[in-house]
Amino acid sequence: MTWPLTLNAAGGLALFLLAMLMMTEGLKTFAGGALKQLLGQWTSTPLRGVFSGMLVTGVVQSSSAVTIATIGFVNAGVLTLRQSLGVIFGTNVGTTMTGWLVSVVGFGFKIETFALPILALGVALRLLAPGKRPQGLGQALAGFGLFFLGLGILKEAFGSLAATYGTSLAGAGGGNWPAFLLVGFVATLLTQSSSAAIAIILTAAAGGMVGLAGAAAAVIGANLGTTSTAALAVLKATPSAKRLALGHIAFNAITGVVALLLLPVLLELVGWLGHTLGAEDRPAVLLALFHTVFNVLGVALILPFANRLATLLEQLFHSAEEDLGRPQHLDATLVSTPELALPALRAELLRLCSQVNAIVKRAISRDDTRPRDVQTQSAAMLSLGTAIANFVAKLRTESMPLDVVDELARALRTGRYLNEAARLAPNANALRLAARNLADAGLQAALDHTLAAIDRCVALAERTPAAAGSDTERTAALDRFQHAYQQTKAAVLDAVIDGRLSLEATDGLLDDLSATRRLVEQLVKADRLLRSPGRASAIEEESGWEQPPAGETRADT
Repeated sequence: MTWPLTLNAAGGLALFLLAMLMMTEGLKTFAGGALKQLLGQWTSTPLRGVFSGMLVTGVVQSSSAVTIATIGFVNAGVLTLRQSLGVIFGTNVGTTMTGWLVSVVGFGFKIETFALPILALGVALRLLAPGKRPQGLGQALAGFGLFFLGLGILKEAFGSLAATYGTSLAGAGGGNWPAFLLVGFVATLLTQSSSAAIAIILTAAAGGMVGLAGAAAAVIGANLGTTSTAALAVLKATPSAKRLALGHIAFNAITGVVALLLLPVLLELVGWLGHTLGAEDRPAVLLALFHTVFNVLGVALILPFANRLATLLEQLFHSAEEDLGRPQHLDATLVSTPELALPALRAELLRLCSQVNAIVKRAISRDDTRPRDVQTQSAAMLSLGTAIANFVAKLRTESMPLDVVDELARALRTGRYLNEAARLAPNANALRLAARNLADAGLQAALDHTLAAIDRCVALAERTPAAAGSDTERTAALDRFQHAYQQTKAAVLDAVIDGRLSLEATDGLLDDLSATRRLVEQLVKADRLLRSPGRASAIEEESGWEQPPAGETRADT
């Protein structure tokens, strides 16, 4: 009798997990970039971050998916640690929506009455609707229908188990809370879904297998178990992402400890609220209420200390690349006096230029430069460029002299050019690796000639403005690079025509070659802006790069 019931419960859980995955992926497809925009732009304060995290998690029905997305945004520098902490706090409240769906809809109605029509509608949309967004909505609706069908199977399985073995577990209360806490934690760890674990707990409680106190402890364990997803996601992530994962673990741990210490009080409060709502005889509703109450309590306790927590976390997991990406000359006290800020801004730009030149030189070096090293250093320079741009944006420009305004405009342009050069450094590294691995000796020689010409341009840009050399020398270096670039491009196309190079390899080579040409262009412009006291627009006109035809970028010429 036990094995059929256990297999039914396992099948119901599998259907439930499949439904959650379909709902999450379908809703993300249907929402398009709206959810990313919400996370990226509606998080200016920790409180707004909390509401963003609640809303997005409530929509996609997966706190793990939102947590992973937030870690990705932190990795990419879209969100700061302070912004992302609020989002993580909000996901814990947003994930309680699953408990309410299970308790109110799953146990308040006959599931098959609405689950099967929703499933049919979802499948019809997924198969017949034109466009990805309507199809995503269809997938989400199909997942919604399967969600309740899986819940129905779980409910029947746990009900049968309760009838078979009686209600010996139902009386287990606070004295056994460590065991129930462990059950909730392990269930979430195994399924990698706190929603699935909580659905199991609510279903078991509704079936009479587990008492309210034990089920509440299991819900706390499930809340702690959900941190495993973030911990696994940041094993090879950036220091900022590791700090965010640690903040997530700290929040859930503190919330869980407080909930356990106040468990009798919270159960009394939930009992009173349940009586007020007329749900005192519905264990699933009481547990959903408990889940919501202790998560909201956790946010209320931790949110006032979010900035202090962020400051503490920022002292951990430092890396050399992150130190490179942190400004050394910019001071927030100079924001109100642009004239005094200009020397510091110029010093930071010179440092950025020096670092970008060094990264590019390393990327095209004959030494064994790993692509990941270049990528992480490139990301650090992008962070530094963003910090410089943000510093300029904060400067008070009221009644500012025209020469100061022009200097700030020149600084922004310089930072933009250097940022673009840093972004393209991995392409130059890919070109170096291709030149080393090509079997065609003629094509390899052409690529080596181009990389040597780039190295000469970078060497000139590395010099300090006082020892920069003549414009004639720079123009000659640029001319040599232009000539080498055109020769290499022709050599690549000839190799394709002769059958010495595959089309796939050609596309990669030409993309990296064009990107590297644009990299040199950006370095040259930044170098001339830093060396010349003239206006930014005039310097651009003197950069020596021809304007491309309409509709064509310089990288394509």
